[in-house]
Amino acid sequence: MSGTPIHIALTFDDNFWAPAYALMRSICLSSHRHADMVFHLLHLPLTAEHLADLRRIESEFGATLIWYDLSQNVAFDAFVAGLPTSTQWPKVVYGRLMLGTLLPTTIERVIYLDCDMMVRDPIEQLFEIDLEGFPLGAVRDSVHPFIVGKRDMVQNRDLFNYADPYFNSGMLLIDLVAWRALDMGAQVKALADRGIMSRLYYDQDMLNRIFRNNWLALNWRWNTIDANAAHEGLNPAIFHYTRKSKPWGILSGILHSSAHARFYRHVMTNELFYRFARHRWLRWWKKLLRLG
Repeated sequence: MSGTPIHIALTFDDNFWAPAYALMRSICLSSHRHADMVFHLLHLPLTAEHLADLRRIESEFGATLIWYDLSQNVAFDAFVAGLPTSTQWPKVVYGRLMLGTLLPTTIERVIYLDCDMMVRDPIEQLFEIDLEGFPLGAVRDSVHPFIVGKRDMVQNRDLFNYADPYFNSGMLLIDLVAWRALDMGAQVKALADRGIMSRLYYDQDMLNRIFRNNWLALNWRWNTIDANAAHEGLNPAIFHYTRKSKPWGILSGILHSSAHARFYRHVMTNELFYRFARHRWLRWWKKLLRLG
């Protein structure tokens, strides 16, 4: 219903501001209800320039941006202490586990999206799906046995049954009332107390442990994993660029390694696309020089 807020949460740091912008812009471009979009941005410190880039979503579409600087959040620091991180998985990604705590209690439903995504269908269609009493809706991960089983599919058999459905956590449709009732902090602490954190694939494994057989499987179109050129003709609603090759790579549109890479560049806008490329190039050189 037009006028009803559509709540969407993202997590990112200053090195991922441009994909976050492209994701929000893809959502707004794909809906007649862009003014109803309320983006909850869980972030680490951002430069003034990058903040200004992100705020263009408000001026172009009339959407609402709500900011949550997690570097100033004591509860977040306490929550992530001791949780595994990497270059690919910085601590900010754990913000999605705290959505029930960080978002106002008046919000009862939210869509969480990873920033390496592009939306092609009206997001309100996803937001309004009946969860049938489940606390969570998600899409099955197409390679889940390898994620949990790893080499020769023999690891973590004491933690997961490979025959159980396993979801990708890049897109989550969350009933926040039920989510809050589970006390996510206590759930994660229970996993940590078992001493198994080093064996888990970050918060995706954690969530699949917590919500085992307690989530609604949604249509694959709402989280098309490993999105590449072969998926374009299938007309997914959300492309999820889980490959190492990303649509913001300079050569991606030429090599056709990511679905609709040329279209993605125009969603990000050419100016920001090339500025983001320079940002990544400079970051790579700085990292290389430090190693040297």
